[in-house]
Amino acid sequence: MAVLVKAFGDRPWKDDEPLECAMVVPETSDTATFTFRAPSGAYFDYQPGQFVTLDLPVPGGNVQRTYTISSSPSRPLSISVTVKAQPGSVGGRWMIDHLRPGMRLKAFGPAGIFSFVRHEAPKYLFISAGSGITPVMSMTTWAWDSGEMPDIVFVHAARAPADIIFRQRLEGMADRVPGLQLRFAVEESDPFRTWHGYRGRLNQIMLGLMAPDYLEREVFCCGPEPFMQAVRDMLIALGFDMDHYHQESFGAPIRNEAEAPVLDDVVPDEESAAQITFESSGVVAKCQETDTVLAVAKANGLNIPSGCTFGLCGTCKVRKTAGEVHMVHNGGITDEDIEEGYILACCSHPIGAVSVEV
Repeated sequence: MAVLVKAFGDRPWKDDEPLECAMVVPETSDTATFTFRAPSGAYFDYQPGQFVTLDLPVPGGNVQRTYTISSSPSRPLSISVTVKAQPGSVGGRWMIDHLRPGMRLKAFGPAGIFSFVRHEAPKYLFISAGSGITPVMSMTTWAWDSGEMPDIVFVHAARAPADIIFRQRLEGMADRVPGLQLRFAVEESDPFRTWHGYRGRLNQIMLGLMAPDYLEREVFCCGPEPFMQAVRDMLIALGFDMDHYHQESFGAPIRNEAEAPVLDDVVPDEESAAQITFESSGVVAKCQETDTVLAVAKANGLNIPSGCTFGLCGTCKVRKTAGEVHMVHNGGITDEDIEEGYILACCSHPIGAVSVEV
């Protein structure tokens, strides 16, 4: 370590010094990793999972964009961010199209509380989607470099196998240690390439197969908000203790505990009364929020055709005409059907008064 400090500086990088782009590595068709070094030779000190804010000189005036650090502080000579050019993006698009080695940028940070070093546990479950993989990649690299890889189940969702960022690096690590288990789920396969992993949107059934002991794990989740909401709904429905759930987001990275939002998720309460009106049958049934529409129908002598009873087959699809339900399904209904008012009776819990066409 003394040799390292002598060769590369004896102080950590501070954001009063610019970052100099040292390398650009394409990751996927619309994603690249940008590696920076400090012109002074200062080293980088941060927690795996934290983020930096870059001041980008885009046409029309500088903009500030926040990116999670995808490298690990166990490799302190440089710092990297991995950027996906989202539709309509300004900063990400400029970086991929124009940022090249030798260019310097003003940066702020590092900051953030999304890091597993703050929540030590014997077993972890990392869940990510798209470029949300970056903070958990940083944590996984830190764990690998520590020489004591903990038990990590690494779940990642992507549109197609070609869109899985860091796939080769992760597989290279997982091939050499028993503690890292990779679980990839894609919505579609690559043309002319066989895919042996999970297919479809991440759901409860997949999660149970990927990590059967999920109840025993500390969960870290990062991705678009609808994805994280779906993950929270899955875990709540599965009885997970949400005190062991942690998340980051693209929109507003959290700098400290005071900025952490309160996750006000809908959780059916067995002590809260509800009511279901079965319009075609003329039956009005009292129930609790923890009851399903299917169970209440059967208890009142009504027949809703059903099959799997856990939101997969879609047999119990009915139209909801009024009220709200909490539905956590496993792929048995489309987004278009949901927009038109349909629900799956087997996994829909009434919140207050609900009416259905049964």
